[in-house]
Amino acid sequence: MNPSISASRRHFLRFLAASPLFPRVMGQPSRSVIAHAKDAVDLMDFEEAARQVLPPAHWGYMASGVDDDLTIKANRDGFQRFQLRPRRLVDVSKPDLKTEIFGTVWESPIFLCPVGGQRMFHADGEVAVARAAKAKKTTQILSTATSIPVEDVAHALGSPLWYQLYMPNRWEGTEKLVRRVEEAGCPVLVWTVDLLAGRNMETAERFRRLDTRDCLSCHATARGGRAVDELPMLKGIPGGMNPAAATWEYLDRLKKLTKMKVLIKGIDTREDARLAREHGIDGIIVSNHGGRSTETGRGTIEALGEVVDAAGSQIPVLVDGGFRRGTDVFKALALGARGVGIGRPYIWGLSAFGQEGVEQVVDILHAELQLTMRQCGTPSIRQITGASLMAAPTRL
Repeated sequence: MNPSISASRRHFLRFLAASPLFPRVMGQPSRSVIAHAKDAVDLMDFEEAARQVLPPAHWGYMASGVDDDLTIKANRDGFQRFQLRPRRLVDVSKPDLKTEIFGTVWESPIFLCPVGGQRMFHADGEVAVARAAKAKKTTQILSTATSIPVEDVAHALGSPLWYQLYMPNRWEGTEKLVRRVEEAGCPVLVWTVDLLAGRNMETAERFRRLDTRDCLSCHATARGGRAVDELPMLKGIPGGMNPAAATWEYLDRLKKLTKMKVLIKGIDTREDARLAREHGIDGIIVSNHGGRSTETGRGTIEALGEVVDAAGSQIPVLVDGGFRRGTDVFKALALGARGVGIGRPYIWGLSAFGQEGVEQVVDILHAELQLTMRQCGTPSIRQITGASLMAAPTRL
């Protein structure tokens, strides 16, 4: 070998070995556990920090999908099917993330998805998340499976709180719960319909079996089976929740029951989006429960387009499932979503660092979205359209 080439090669290898990219190039993990929320470079830094502090059952409950967890992976892989089309020489000096939902101006299209039992992850639970949402002017949706009553969370948030409904099995229970939510000042009710048939959370079950504590008080088995009438929002409402007999007629009854805006969460097809529109729905959230309902093997970003088309221009469509980057959020907005929800990332932040962790997760995602908007020549949310996106070429 030529001596000069050999010397150059040795120099390059020494440079590579000293680089922080070396572990990634060699297929080795490159992340270290962050000690402070501000140390995070991206959202995934919070995942390992959360794993370090959570007991097995709590980690497993949050991390689990269903069956083989393939739909969790599909949610992430789906973003690779779309590519960005940046535009240059556009004045992007004043990016504006504001958007409007139901006549209310949001500072950002990013919202915090409903996640049950947040005291599993931090002592302050949903209240810490509400304080973070207040600090960052972010919309929070509270789960029916909340570990803290809606009244206390609404007080901590200090502004109208959206409420996610797991419908009680008995209609009188639904009436009682909806009245309570209305009295707490919630303007929007989000009925989740993707768990009505049950689910099989095998990963959660395996982690639960590793835990030495009695976990049935806060975790179901893999196939359900947990009593829920002791949850703060379901005390005094016997009979369980998520009626398997529910049909579109239940949506009609729900609409008649309340003056709140009613969204339906868990829609993934054009057929159901069309039916939702015909039954007078106020909005749709495209969701597969973060890969935790049905092992469809299909990411929500891939389902989004057909739902937006079927819903029509008058019905806002939101989406969640696998969003980890500002580019992910941008792609969803380009496909017609009006809002984008995150779940696991802010729970990672909550688990490791409480309110500060949630705030940092939101800050990072906002910064990435703003940067993507500037790079693509779309300095405001309303300027993000399908023209900024193209389908990735199929690779054999």
